[in-house]
Amino acid sequence: MTIRDKIKVLYIDDEQNNLVGFKATFRFDYTIFIASDVQQAYTYLKANPDICIVLCDQRMPEITGSKFFEEMREEYPEPVRMLITGYADIESVIEAVNKGHIFRYIKKPWTDADVRSAIEEGKKYYISNSLLAAKNKELQSAYDELGKFTYSVTHDLRGPLLSVIGAIDLARDMDDLPEIRSLLNMMDDAVKKLDEFIRNTHEYYNLKRGKIVSEDIDFNRIIADTTSIFKISGRMENVKFTANVMQNGSFYSDETSIKIILNNLLSNAFKFQRKNISDKFVDLNIKVENGIAEILVRDNGIGIHESHIDNIFTMFYRATSETPGSGFGLYNVKDAINRLNGNIKVQSTFNEGTLFIVSIPGMANGTK
Repeated sequence: MTIRDKIKVLYIDDEQNNLVGFKATFRFDYTIFIASDVQQAYTYLKANPDICIVLCDQRMPEITGSKFFEEMREEYPEPVRMLITGYADIESVIEAVNKGHIFRYIKKPWTDADVRSAIEEGKKYYISNSLLAAKNKELQSAYDELGKFTYSVTHDLRGPLLSVIGAIDLARDMDDLPEIRSLLNMMDDAVKKLDEFIRNTHEYYNLKRGKIVSEDIDFNRIIADTTSIFKISGRMENVKFTANVMQNGSFYSDETSIKIILNNLLSNAFKFQRKNISDKFVDLNIKVENGIAEILVRDNGIGIHESHIDNIFTMFYRATSETPGSGFGLYNVKDAINRLNGNIKVQSTFNEGTLFIVSIPGMANGTK
């Protein structure tokens, strides 16, 4: 077992001989810290938050071991606490056990086997508790996300539908063709927003439920399939769109995740253009070299204000209300990149444009 693998054990006793003997006996099996008083013990606990086991003698000059554990638990609840005591202190031990201050007690005079057995049991308990705490944290995070997700889904689905219903009610009593066309445009915007939200929700589901599959990625083919719709959108919106791929050799990754990344980044680049300029552009550049795929998406759109940069990958966060959106797309992008062990950087200037830089390492052929 290496030093890094050893669990950390803190032993507190006011008798120096006991401290020296304890460290000498167990230093090869565990990383041992020894303290002659509780102040020194707190110093070790503060400096080493990964201490697993704390053993303390019951009869200390300043404070009893059980009282120390009662106070210690308030600030440092994770370490497993063990009391070393004689028969004369058994009532204090029982009280400490009942109140949950200690995991177990070791009788004086202790033997190497007793201490080793107690530490090994405490280690298992500590690991189990740590895993349980991590799972509880994951569950709480999932629960919070589900609540936010449910609220936003119902809100973002209902909004466009109410717009369409309202427009239909108004159109029933209209005879003026320009007004009807205006309502149709409103309905068109609402339906497009609804369609985008459904697409993003579907992508979110695929990312959360789907497995990562290693496939031979041909970026030229993916770009040909992905960009066809954006080329049409570019002509309609007067946005110059260029897409370039330089791929040297094979590159293995999950095609579904890569498509989600490209679709959302390009969709945002086209959506958040400045309406009052004539030289609108969106540039996509992909370079695959030495097992790394680098994806750059650049535009000269409305940009992202500095105060929003840190939040744009948060679910349902929207940095602007100028154009309709679900606040879902960039969350999916970040999630997909994380699943591929990649990273993303953002460079943006408000009212000048944005550059997204994505780096994705290749996967082994055929891995999942």
